[in-house]
Amino acid sequence: MSAEPTIYVLSDSVGETAELVIKAGLSQFNNGEYKIQRIPYIEDKSTIDEALQLAKEKEDMIGFTLVDPTLRNYLNARAAEMDIEAIDIMGPMLKAMKRVYGKPPRLEPGLVHKLDEDYFKRVEAIEFAVKYDDGRDSRGIARADIILIGVSRTSKTPLSQYLAHKQLKVANVPIVPEVDPPEELFDVDPSKCIGLLISPEKLNEIRKERLKALGLGDQATYANMKRIHQELNYFNELVNKIGCKVVDVSNKAVEETANTILHMMLK
Repeated sequence: MSAEPTIYVLSDSVGETAELVIKAGLSQFNNGEYKIQRIPYIEDKSTIDEALQLAKEKEDMIGFTLVDPTLRNYLNARAAEMDIEAIDIMGPMLKAMKRVYGKPPRLEPGLVHKLDEDYFKRVEAIEFAVKYDDGRDSRGIARADIILIGVSRTSKTPLSQYLAHKQLKVANVPIVPEVDPPEELFDVDPSKCIGLLISPEKLNEIRKERLKALGLGDQATYANMKRIHQELNYFNELVNKIGCKVVDVSNKAVEETANTILHMMLK
C-alpha cells in the first residue's frame, strides 16, 4: 500500500454522497492520513478501467455510487477479478428499495443535487418575497420575475409567498393615489407586471372585516366606498399606463389567482 493511502471515489454525478459516506467511515479509525480522490461524471467503462488500474498499482480501495446498472455491475465484476476492495454504496440500497416499493428506480445521476438546488431556489424566492413585500424596496422590481400591483387588501403578500414556493421571485407594489408609484415600474418589461383588480363591493367587504379585526369601526375612510372608487380608478389608470395584464381577484382564492397568473406568464 502507498505511503498515503488513497480511496478513489467513482460516481456518475459529482461524487459527494460517496465521499461523505467514506469520510464517516474513516472517522471511526481516527486516521487523517488518507487521501480521497474523486473521479466524477463517469459515463463509460474505460474510465472505470483507469481507476481500477490506479487502485491496483497502489493497493488502494474504491468507493462508488453508480446508478447505471451496467456500469455498476461492470465495476463490481472487474474489481473482484483484480482483487480490489470496491464498495458499492448505492447499489444495495437501490435493489432493496426496488423490492420494497415494487417499482424500478429512475436511474438518473445527480437527482439529489437537483432536489437540493430546487430547495435553495425556493428558499431564495421566499426571502426575496419578504424583502420586497409591500413596496418596501423598489430595487426589487428590476430583479423580480413577477411584479404584483394592487390596492390594499388584494392579496398581494399571500400571492407573493405562494408564487415564491414555485421558485419565482415576486415583488409587490401597493397602489395609493397620494403616493407616486416607483419609477422602476415603468422601466421593466410590462409582461412581468400583473395588476390585481377587485370589485368595489368585494373590497369594501374585505376592508370592513379588516377594520373589525383591528378593533376599529367599519366607517373609517379605509372602507368608504367613495375612497375605494378613488383608489380603483387610480389603479386602472396606472395599469393602463404600464400596459400590464390584469387579474380579477374579487372571488378567487389565492391558489386560484396564483394558477391564473402562472398560466398568463407562460403564454
